[in-house]
Amino acid sequence: MIEMASVTIRGCALGAVSLLNFAFVFISGADFVRFISFRAIYHNITGETRLCQDSIPWSEALQDSSVLGSLVVDVVLLALFITQHSLLAWSPVKQALQSVLGSLNRTAYCFTTALALQILMRYWQPVTGAPCLWSVRHAPWSVWFPLLCFTLHFLCWAIICSVLMIFDYPELLGIKQVYYQCLGLGDPLCHKSTQAQRFLSHLRHPVCLELGVVLWFLPALSLDRLLLAGTLSTYLALAHSLDKQDLAYLCVQINSKVRLLAEPHSKEE
Repeated sequence: MIEMASVTIRGCALGAVSLLNFAFVFISGADFVRFISFRAIYHNITGETRLCQDSIPWSEALQDSSVLGSLVVDVVLLALFITQHSLLAWSPVKQALQSVLGSLNRTAYCFTTALALQILMRYWQPVTGAPCLWSVRHAPWSVWFPLLCFTLHFLCWAIICSVLMIFDYPELLGIKQVYYQCLGLGDPLCHKSTQAQRFLSHLRHPVCLELGVVLWFLPALSLDRLLLAGTLSTYLALAHSLDKQDLAYLCVQINSKVRLLAEPHSKEE
């Protein structure tokens, strides 16, 4: 009886931790959408905050201590995020943490990723003392192009959310691992096929294209945004290693989903 009670309490504690982590990651994701999309587009439409100083020549801007200081801070923040995101995904570190944390390993990874993002967003230094690389300011495009950017960003974030749901969102955030552990089923990944495991190990970020669009498609590109977009785009491009076998597996899965969706219509006919 005592042993059963301790197992129940442990399961409840693990569930509470994973759900609290889910809430923190969800809030951080919403903040990231605001940071990446809303702030740049909103300020461009309203003119509330000047993102750039086009009257200052590049030769003078790149010698400004405030510009260089902001860029150094931003580089450090990006290095912190990339180090956390890569180091904890490195196989030796992942195996060591798995032996210590068990089913909370994925939860810890998501938590530290969200924490690194929060630090990056909180201390990010906009570079307002340098010219923009591009800026749409002439009518009528000064109104229509930001609205076009907003529409495209909205569609991209909708696609990203849909893809995350398809890729098993509870498992991605570590909730499923805790659930399976409480039921004594082991790691959810072990229940997937070898091809699926191989595919998921190579595709760390299933929404590279959409993230690339929201990073670059803006009415105005400031120097700090260039640093952010260039660094994250390069990291996204290097972080996965899909090959022909993975693409063949993906095509098979897509075709099976299409046939599955088409079956109800064929039965009705």
